[in-house]
Amino acid sequence: MAKESVKARERKKQATVAKYAAKRAALKAAGDYAALDKLPKNASPVRLHNRCKLTGRPRGYMRKFGINRVTFREMASAGLIPGVTKSSW
Repeated sequence: MAKESVKARERKKQATVAKYAAKRAALKAAGDYAALDKLPKNASPVRLHNRCKLTGRPRGYMRKFGINRVTFREMASAGLIPGVTKSSW
């Protein structure tokens, strides 16, 4: 499980990206790269990293569910994810 500070840092980056999204788009469309350079570094969506919403694990992330593979398997086995069943044949 990731430290709370790492999860908080990632949430802060997401908020910064959302805050500056419109301004970044306008500056990029205008081609004003000098002003774009003056925005905070964390305003760039490239700096975001997908992390599990529950544990903060950065690897094995499943975009469709927003959680990692380990958590997904546990929740699916417990029947906590609607529409997901263990396959058998």
